[in-house]
Amino acid sequence: MADETDIESILHEKRQFAPPEDFAEHARVDAKKLKSLHELAATDNAGFWGQMARDEIEWHTAFTQILDESEAPNYRWFTDGKLNVSYNCLDVHLTERGERIAIRFEGEEGDTRKITYRELHALVCRFANALKAQGVETGDRVVIYMPMIPEAVIAMQACARIGAIHSVVFGGFSASSLRDRIEDAGAKLVVTADGGRRAGKIVELKAAADLALDGSCPSVETVIVCRRTGQAVNMKPGRDIWWDEVVEAAPEDCQPAWIEAEHPLFLLYTSGSTGRPKGVQHSSAGYLLNAKLTCRWVFDLRSSDVFWCTADVGWVTGHTYVAYGPLAAGATILIYEGAPTWPDGGRFWKNCQRHNVTVFYTAPTAIRALMKLGDELPAQYDLTKLRLLGTVGEPINPEAWMWYRRVIGGERCPIVDTWWQTETGAIMISPMPGATPTKPGSCTRALPGIDADIVDASGEPITKSGAGGYLVIKRPWPSMLRTIWRDNERYLETYWEKFGNRYYVAGDSAHRDRDGYFWIMGRVDDVLNVAGHRLGTMEVESALVAHEQVAEAAVVGQPHDIKGEAILAFVVLKGARPNGSDAEALAGQLREWVAEQIGAIAKPDEIRFADNLPKTRSGKIMRRLLRDIGRGEEITEDTSTLENEGILDQLRKKVPKVPGT
Repeated sequence: MADETDIESILHEKRQFAPPEDFAEHARVDAKKLKSLHELAATDNAGFWGQMARDEIEWHTAFTQILDESEAPNYRWFTDGKLNVSYNCLDVHLTERGERIAIRFEGEEGDTRKITYRELHALVCRFANALKAQGVETGDRVVIYMPMIPEAVIAMQACARIGAIHSVVFGGFSASSLRDRIEDAGAKLVVTADGGRRAGKIVELKAAADLALDGSCPSVETVIVCRRTGQAVNMKPGRDIWWDEVVEAAPEDCQPAWIEAEHPLFLLYTSGSTGRPKGVQHSSAGYLLNAKLTCRWVFDLRSSDVFWCTADVGWVTGHTYVAYGPLAAGATILIYEGAPTWPDGGRFWKNCQRHNVTVFYTAPTAIRALMKLGDELPAQYDLTKLRLLGTVGEPINPEAWMWYRRVIGGERCPIVDTWWQTETGAIMISPMPGATPTKPGSCTRALPGIDADIVDASGEPITKSGAGGYLVIKRPWPSMLRTIWRDNERYLETYWEKFGNRYYVAGDSAHRDRDGYFWIMGRVDDVLNVAGHRLGTMEVESALVAHEQVAEAAVVGQPHDIKGEAILAFVVLKGARPNGSDAEALAGQLREWVAEQIGAIAKPDEIRFADNLPKTRSGKIMRRLLRDIGRGEEITEDTSTLENEGILDQLRKKVPKVPGT
């Protein structure tokens, strides 16, 4: 990728929506408070975070030092303070909210559970005691490889309670991916299940765990297996024990381990296509602070809310906005085991109706997939309890944003389009729903205390409206990653060295409009270099999805002898996938449509049609895989997390270009 020129913004979005008056009137953060928070953070950033930490966290030992910059960019926060994360999520609620529902669970087959805060506290304590009985101590690593069931959150909270470091591995990962993560973490114990349910099928979790451990992972002494599907599984004598049996005799009280603020809470491995897995390491206090604060600020979260973040706990979104943040804020969370379209595309909306969901947080890919099915399905369900909608994972195109607002939110719910990463730990840029006017496709402004900017290739701030560059964070924040597990050099090289350790480099490209709103343009690695113009992929994708026949689109670059790169678009239609001359004609129409919407420079050179885009089971588009397909290269990426591996053949099929388009 060339650095000589700035990234150009070619998306023109003029619509804007003020916060609903009734929402703003009762919001935790209104315009006046938001201004005050920004002013406090600007005056004394470290002092601002210190005050937030005192207000939001129950400390066992109060901290006296807020920020230690002595080994920057390995920043440390609240170093001499001691706390326990599980205590802050559970024990603090027992007096006033003990009987309030903490977790509502819906299995894919329709089975449900309700767990109060008092019951959750007891379940976590029993499993924490069970872990200790198996020899797990503070600082030991525990790998969790589970379906999306309450026991996954219980296991995470139990590790936090005794100071063990958990590493959750998404249940869609293959045995080899699981093995890599177990070995890198040096895990002492693995928690898994006999299986999980997904799209009407059984996910063979225990079998995958057995394969991962076969002849490998000598650090693992014990495997605890939760009964979920009831199917027969192999239990290795001396190593494997059932969850229900190990907790049967465990006491319902477990005193929390009071650990230092910088003690690692968890490792979360990024799923790169090549090389060693990268274990992002997060602290305890700083992570908890931003997780709780963003729940209160961005989601306006209250103890009366039923909050449904649809992410799996195998991803950071499921850590921050399922397992920790909402529980620290005292709300009720909904956990759903299965696929969003099982047994039909109304499942999300049925769950919202059945469980009285008030705050709904999901990925743009899920929104586009459900939008493809039409307005009739959501119209069958009562969604009037919803009061706030959110998006996470990648930029949302304006037309999907508008559909979300109109069809799901009934034009009454504010939408928080959030930008953050595994590495940031919590939301960094987002509207405040009671204070910030929103624009479809923009994550708007950085939160109080977050110093975000856009810089050029030399690290200088870009001030021109609409000119894109590197998104950076210029000052440390509490929930930032601390290092890469056992590889600090990789941490420095990946996130800091590009601009001489001055800024955290997010790896995303972005631009700001005249109102100072951030617009994410895609990963820097995905920027298209077309005839000397550097274009963000998201803007081309947004133009395609604005066409009435298009449900989803993903754009990648292909080598081109003259232009440097040609634009290849993979398109999913709202109707049936065309073939032959119909495909040729529609591809020509879409190319001209993009030219009309944002300019001829962005017109795709090639368009391919498929029934779906290649996504992980969390809904993330596997763009590296699309680049490999577009270039005709061998696929080296782990495809075990794909929802449908059969889609690859469709993606390889070229559509002839219509002459003259």
